[in-house]
Amino acid sequence: MNTILPTYIQFGRDICGDLLLGERHEWWLANGLGGYAAGNIAGTLTRRYHGLLVAPVNPPLGRHLVFAKGDATLIDGGQRIPLFSNRWGDGSISPKGYLQIESFHLEGRMPVWRFAIGDVRIEQRIWMEQGANTTYLAFRLLSTNKVKRPLKLAIKLLANSRDHHGSGHPWDFNPFIEKDTDTLYVRNPNWFTLTVKTRGGNLESDMTWYDNFHLSTERERGLPDNDSHLCIGEALLDLNSDEWVGIVASTEENLSNYLMEAMRRNLMFDAGQLKRTQVTVPEFIGAPEWVNQLVLSSSSFIFSRPLPDVPDGESIIAGYPWFGDWGRDTMIALPGLTLTTGRFDTARRILNTFARFIDQGMLPNMFPGAGTTPEYNTVDAALWYIEAWRAYVAATRETVNLKQVFPILAEIIDWHIKGTRYQIKVDPADGLLYAGESGVQVTWMDAKVGDNVVTPRIGKPVEINALWYNALITMAEFATMLKQPATQYQELAKKAKAGFKRFIKADGTGLADVLDGPEGDDLSLRPNQIFAVSLHASPLDDKSQREVVSACGRELLTSYGLRSLNVSHPEFKPRYEGGVWERDTSYHQGPVWAFLLGHYAIAEYKVSGDAIAAQANLEPIRDHLMSGALGTVSEIFDGVVPHTPRGAPAQAWSVACILEAWVYLERQKNKSAHEVTALKKTNIVSLSKVEA
Repeated sequence: MNTILPTYIQFGRDICGDLLLGERHEWWLANGLGGYAAGNIAGTLTRRYHGLLVAPVNPPLGRHLVFAKGDATLIDGGQRIPLFSNRWGDGSISPKGYLQIESFHLEGRMPVWRFAIGDVRIEQRIWMEQGANTTYLAFRLLSTNKVKRPLKLAIKLLANSRDHHGSGHPWDFNPFIEKDTDTLYVRNPNWFTLTVKTRGGNLESDMTWYDNFHLSTERERGLPDNDSHLCIGEALLDLNSDEWVGIVASTEENLSNYLMEAMRRNLMFDAGQLKRTQVTVPEFIGAPEWVNQLVLSSSSFIFSRPLPDVPDGESIIAGYPWFGDWGRDTMIALPGLTLTTGRFDTARRILNTFARFIDQGMLPNMFPGAGTTPEYNTVDAALWYIEAWRAYVAATRETVNLKQVFPILAEIIDWHIKGTRYQIKVDPADGLLYAGESGVQVTWMDAKVGDNVVTPRIGKPVEINALWYNALITMAEFATMLKQPATQYQELAKKAKAGFKRFIKADGTGLADVLDGPEGDDLSLRPNQIFAVSLHASPLDDKSQREVVSACGRELLTSYGLRSLNVSHPEFKPRYEGGVWERDTSYHQGPVWAFLLGHYAIAEYKVSGDAIAAQANLEPIRDHLMSGALGTVSEIFDGVVPHTPRGAPAQAWSVACILEAWVYLERQKNKSAHEVTALKKTNIVSLSKVEA
């Protein structure tokens, strides 16, 4: 298939034939409904979240693993050669089908394997239908083969019905199974029906539990590491040269089994997304392949979240596999995922969706699921919401929706002035925003172990007050644009800017992290100060901005982002590993956060004026896209070399902020080029006049 899709993420036998390396390279797919599929090159299950179909059977985010694996075996005469691999609780790897993998690559977002067994070459592809809880698993015998003998594939179908955060046990799931010639109906009464169809063969039903799958990554994370899956049947397919055969598994009622048509739709979806992005955002024309790969990754986080009064509502999954849509993450990621890629309608729908849940001037931290209550324990989500609206208006120049939402935005400011939850209130003495109370984590550094808040940051956090000043300037601009009174916002901003000088360290090493905390000021060197430079409106003078960027660059910058704490701090944790307690207590005490790389690059440009040098900070992400979760960006990395990727394998704001920064800096480069060209033309005209 001829497409414009990037294919540079590819590996040969040196990676595919090494079990541990193959397991470290994961693929992740999403369907736009909150559902996903995931696995690794080797084909083993190493996470409880690995599976071919994790579907929101209780929408919007009641996600369950319903189809775990399709284990294929090549039948060549009397030989049966497994093309799949499994880890077992006794430590064994059986079978070792990964040894047959000759190569692996991503075509757009689609994972593609090639198996080589003697003179036989087989290609395998996996993809999800966009807008449907449907996964396809397809195979073909490559046309370069001159094999004349009959070949078949036997595919064992492993299903489940468990929460994607949980573990399975034999007979937890006891469905009714009905069979037609090419279709299995796996009915879990009052819950869902999994339908499996074949193309190019037939099906036989089964009811055998396979127990004691070993999940090695979960063991590393100190979590239950065994799982069980039910074999619901086996597909027997005929392999013919260049003809696609395979299975489709779905919880949808109307199911097609036309593999080629479905594959074309999937590839066309990715290709169409790239093409539309390039038309809308000319900076992507001729962009490096790794940037286009990020454009494709950006669509994986956007999903449908209809509401009674917003039937076309949308939102953003904060990260795969364990996050839902969070207010803070959604607003930070929105510009990069939607505006940078030309999805203006999606941006508007997300902003309107969240408007329904603003309460007492706050945005939910945890967006509510079905029948749940919103959680408002965040001080910055509402301020990021105002910044997201600023970015939307700047990108679209559209004010109709702004006029409708302006009273809500004004109410956010009013609540912060008079005070809202968790002691969030402007201090009239210095115009700065105070937030926090014992036992509650309200900033983005929100790790909590039991009743212990690891980084409480009670007081006046630096990024919260950078966001507060930015919000006030934005509201003054909005008010002027809409011919509303702007004086209140201008005066509040003036006072906050004067008060913000209190954050500046006298020794020129950047900004304090928190002022006026229960134990005084916290002068820790953290990356939160970078927002005082990277945001639309900075409360700092030029000298102080340079000091912030210098301090962050010298002490916190790595290839993949900024450390959450400087290395020399006594509480610095070099690696994010171990059990839940070890990981949560280190979460913001040293690990590198990728989303901060984009903000650092923008900040560096703002103080240096060198867009080329600033953009170069983003280039190491190209290499990261070929490790960990392929084609996307991890949540965090270890704070020390080799900066092993950790946390959520695919994180929305990591992808978003890097894309946003890349486009911003590309535009600055183009702007500079245009200015140089214009200057040359002016000089030529001037010279001509002199000569005349």
